[in-house]
Amino acid sequence: DLPFFRPWFHVVVADALRPGHELRYHPGEANARMADAFVITKVDRAQREDVETVRRNLLGLNPAAPISECALKISVEGGERLSGMQALVIEDGPTVTHGGMASGAGLRAAEVYGASPVDPRQWAKGSIRAAFDAYPHIGPVLPALGYGEEQLRELEATIAAVPCDVVIVASPVDLRRIIVLRQPSFRVGYEAEITGGPNLDDVLASLREAGK
Repeated sequence: DLPFFRPWFHVVVADALRPGHELRYHPGEANARMADAFVITKVDRAQREDVETVRRNLLGLNPAAPISECALKISVEGGERLSGMQALVIEDGPTVTHGGMASGAGLRAAEVYGASPVDPRQWAKGSIRAAFDAYPHIGPVLPALGYGEEQLRELEATIAAVPCDVVIVASPVDLRRIIVLRQPSFRVGYEAEITGGPNLDDVLASLREAGK
């Protein structure tokens, strides 16, 4: 999204798993044209040709902005306990609905830590079931949808109905703060690690030297 204030340094993140999205959607393209620097993320999971497609597209929109690449390192506190578990994976809602992804960091965490995902479709309630119907590309994960009290209750009821050992929460908002999870839950964390191109600290240092 566009920032809600005028930044003095505008860093824009582009997703290597969604090549071409930087050209097709607003405000993504607008952000790219405004950027002072780019970070292409998830390069550790993407095909190299997709990374290069994103790079070419960004250069076409804004050739002056430096481009860095980063891996997205996933971690789960206590994740070793997930091995062999039947897990309900909850992903960021927009990522797996209109964002076009089948899954996100949650399913990746399940794979890394040896948990087996439980497809929640048959237990989905109300508008959550409607979301699966509207976005059939969604994988064996549950989109975290909670636009209003009624939908939060439907999400809570869906989670409670899924027969699973644990819940893996990969939504940016910690759902455990706003709904009741009856099953043991694990929160996914992620950290960016620059793997190519300029380090953002170096970019900022050069700006300071230039008096900007």
